Amino acid sequence: MQKLIIIVLLLVSGITTAQTNYEKGMQKAFKLWQENKTDEAENMFERIAKAETDKWLPHYYIAQINSLKSWTEKDENVLKAQLDKAQDHIDKAMTISKDNPELLVLQAHVLTNWVAFDGATYGMKYAGKITELYNKAYKLAPKNPRVVFNKADWAMGSAKYFGQDTKPYCVEIEKSIELFATFKPESNLHPNWGKERAEQVAKSCKE
Repeated sequence: MQKLIIIVLLLVSGITTAQTNYEKGMQKAFKLWQENKTDEAENMFERIAKAETDKWLPHYYIAQINSLKSWTEKDENVLKAQLDKAQDHIDKAMTISKDNPELLVLQAHVLTNWVAFDGATYGMKYAGKITELYNKAYKLAPKNPRVVFNKADWAMGSAKYFGQDTKPYCVEIEKSIELFATFKPESNLHPNWGKERAEQVAKSCKE
């Protein structure tokens, strides 16, 4: 019996140590990112993803970094390399965590990167898919502020493009700000971004 207790304690200790190393690595990557050492942060997330094959978050942040870098990229070859990498890591994350609204939002962002780069080429190709992704995410998590905000922000952009009324989407964006105020991520490693952007868009609604 005593041996069994010792074995259980050793197993629990091993799991705790591994979890602690994972969390420490993730926090280090976040710190590098906050210091604008984006490449170093990305490399750190990649090392964690290789070591922690059952974790979707490292893949999520690698994809997010590459999506964020792509908003201002003008070179199509560089853009393609970044977005292909983002897509690869989203695909890996989705095999680990299925029907994940955070991943669906990020997938929509990556497709929107293509539309933002060349609307004439990619608008018709991806617009319907982006809307579909946000609708699916909203069905899964109607109280997730990132889902509510990004769904409304995309719809607002589409309404502006077609000369339609954007006020209904302003209401949804205000709703997302209320949700941001009470939203609690699953852990301090989980996505918790978007409030500042939602506030900016809400402000533009009133101008």
